Amino acid sequence: MPVTNFHGLTVLTLESRRGQEMSRLIETYGGKPVHAPAMREVPLSSNPEALKFAGALFEGKFDAVLFLTGVGARALSNVVQGVYPTEKFFEALRRVPVIARGPKPVAVLREWNVPVAFTVPEPNTWREVLEAIDDHKLDLCGKQVAVQEYGVSNLELLEGLRERGAYVTAVPVYQWELPEDTAPLRAAVEEVIARRIDVALFTTSVQIHHLFQIAEQDGKKGALKAGMEHMVKASIGPTTSETLRSQGLLVDLEASHPKMGFLVKEAAEQSEALFQKMQSRFR
Repeated sequence: MPVTNFHGLTVLTLESRRGQEMSRLIETYGGKPVHAPAMREVPLSSNPEALKFAGALFEGKFDAVLFLTGVGARALSNVVQGVYPTEKFFEALRRVPVIARGPKPVAVLREWNVPVAFTVPEPNTWREVLEAIDDHKLDLCGKQVAVQEYGVSNLELLEGLRERGAYVTAVPVYQWELPEDTAPLRAAVEEVIARRIDVALFTTSVQIHHLFQIAEQDGKKGALKAGMEHMVKASIGPTTSETLRSQGLLVDLEASHPKMGFLVKEAAEQSEALFQKMQSRFR
């Protein structure tokens, strides 16, 4: 047991695939986890955009391809493989500069034996993507660039590429939807409103959007925001922090590295001070 921990505070996690792992970490660090899955990945089984992208890739019409997630890269490959030979897809990727946003897509591309022109450094937001392109002096003026998306279009990234002269093709491969069972998420909204949540850990912007979507459906968006002002809000990275601020909320902690383990550990270590600071706002 770490020396510094959550000291019995109630900690909300909205993780889906890694929800149990997150809950165990919270318990390890002395917190009382409240787990409410906020989203699910839905593959786009009928995906004409992906197949159109593959056809254009085979014809040599792209000058660069940007992979944003490892899961999305695999999903894109699975869609393409339903129509075209697997090796044909990988071979076509080897003929163009490929950019990877962080280590997860890099790992997938290595499995495919696809060289990576360069990797975007942490915290892997759209800003780092554009900065990496500028740092590597990649000329996009008049170039065709494909972007593998991951559920929600990043408008800032797409616009930044266009500002650099690129013709951008967004390639969606899956989307985020509310969980099939929204009861735990609705219960979490009620717990936040009742101020029975001390700390909330956010690992993606979609969790925030869906939390507010559920509250809005029940006519409780204002009450949710008021409740969230009375709890410690910890974010995994800049993109998630931006989403919290867009809802008019302060970010009490942003993880030093955009990883779940760092988020839980640092929130636990700073929980007592953060909670006291949050409470002092309302004295």
